[in-house]
Formats: sequence, C-alpha cells, structure tokens
Amino acid sequence: MEPMKKRSVKAWLEEYWPVSTPFLAVYLTVVLVLFVLKENFALFLIWLQTPVYWVHQFEEYICPGGFVEFFNRKVLGSKREDWPLTKTHALWINVPIIFVAFPLSAILAGLVDISIGIWTAYFSILNALSHVGMFFRHGYNPGLVASALLNIPIGAYTVYYFATSHPLSLGAHIAGFLVALAIQGALMVWGLKFMKAKATL
Repeated sequence: MEPMKKRSVKAWLEEYWPVSTPFLAVYLTVVLVLFVLKENFALFLIWLQTPVYWVHQFEEYICPGGFVEFFNRKVLGSKREDWPLTKTHALWINVPIIFVAFPLSAILAGLVDISIGIWTAYFSILNALSHVGMFFRHGYNPGLVASALLNIPIGAYTVYYFATSHPLSLGAHIAGFLVALAIQGALMVWGLKFMKAKATL
C-alpha cells in the first residue's frame, strides 16, 4: 500500500501543482504591495519576478494550458502529446526553479545583498524570449501572452532600474545574466537535443 500511496501523491502533484499558481501570485503580490513596495522598491522588483512567473506558468499549464502537448507535437515533432516531455518533467523543471530558487534568491537579496536576485529578472526575460521565438515558428504557444505582457516588460524594467536608479556593479549584472543564461541554455539543450532524440523513438 505504501508504494501505491507514494505514487498517488506523485501523480497528484504532477497533475495539480499548476493550480496553485494564480492563488500564490495574487497572495504574494498583495503582500508585496502592502509590505515591501514603499519600504524597499528594489527588493520589491526582485520579489515581483516570482508572481509574474506564476502567472506565466498558469497560462502554460492551466488557462489555456497545454504547453506539454504543444512542445511535444509542435517543437519536438512527436506523434504523442504526452511524450517525450511528460508531466513529471514539467513538475521537476518548474517547481525547483520558480517555487524554490526564485523565492530563495529574493530572500537572500533582502538579507545578504540585492544583487543575488538579479538573475531572476534575466531568466524571466530569456525564457520569455524563447516563447516569442517559438511564436515565429509555430504560432501561439502557452505562456506567450504572459511573456509579452509581463515577463519581458517587468524583467526589462527591473534590469533597467538596477542599471540606473539603483545601480549594481557590472560584475553583478554579468554574473546574474550568466546564471540565467546557464539555466535557460541547459533547459533548451535538454529539450531540443535530448528530448528531440527521444521523440523519434
């Protein structure tokens, strides 16, 4: 019974983790506006990347959803909507980065140094640009609207703010960009190379 219970919890998480994103986005945004916006605008911008990305995930997986199916059929050319990219992959890609690394970086940005969080803005921009790139090749893809209306403009404004009104060192910007590029690059290589190879099996 115990292995079956573990599988049930895992299956439930794989199916329903995105459902939390709109509620978390609204709750965190309200908290940020009430308690962080006026006190520390720089930190507010770093924290803001997290609810913005939750909205992005909501579009990808809930409304209208279908990113896994889109990526398999359109990008990878698979004959199946659920292979080679699976709901398990979606869980283990999205949750560690957005539910863990983004908030943790914002916490450290407040406690240690604000520059620790700048990579989240760069990552938000880079990932959003990948959706724009897919649009020119495949048309609308889940996550595109949030990318165009939220991720890119808010991410770009954050980078601009930290380059002008609250300047960080060039090294901090380079480090943040490289971290974001490494994560996005790893995701793209994994998705477009290794998953692509599995799509033909």
